[in-house]
Formats: sequence, C-alpha cells, structure tokens
Amino acid sequence: MITADDIPFLPRGVRVHRDRVRDAWVLLAPERAITLDTIGHAILTEIDGQRSFGEITAALAAKYNAPAEDIAKDSAGFLGALRDRRFLEVQP
Repeated sequence: MITADDIPFLPRGVRVHRDRVRDAWVLLAPERAITLDTIGHAILTEIDGQRSFGEITAALAAKYNAPAEDIAKDSAGFLGALRDRRFLEVQP
C-alpha cells in the first residue's frame, strides 16, 4: 500500500508516451505497454520523483475540485497495481 509520505517514481526505462497510431497515451516499459485512460494519464503526469503521494493527491484534488480522500484511494489502487507490475517504484 502506498502511504502519503511515499515518493512514487517511474523507474529507468519506463515512460509515458503519446501513441499516435492509437491516438492514446500509453505507459511504456521494455517489451510492455499499458494504454492509459484520462484518469491514469492525469495521475502519472503528476509523478515527478520529487513530490510525495500526499502532495500529488492534494494537487489532483485542487486541480479537479474533488475530495482528496477519494483521489487518494483511487490513485493508491492504480499506483499499487503499477508497482506490482513493475511499472512504478516507491521511495519511502
């Protein structure tokens, strides 16, 4: 589980990329790719390897005028799944 103090980051070789053929955002890793929906893309664009998960969810809540608790819950699930598949790492 990702906590508010954890700092998520994309490991070396993983990046968000615009796939022009599919006209969609994808998360690319060596020999793997995941198509991102607008919510996944919004979350990943906030990840810079510097800010904590709490700071990221607060920024998303302010940007989209949504409850921070809901954003944190949904984002934690999404990022946890990415971490399980090694598309994301977390620095405590």
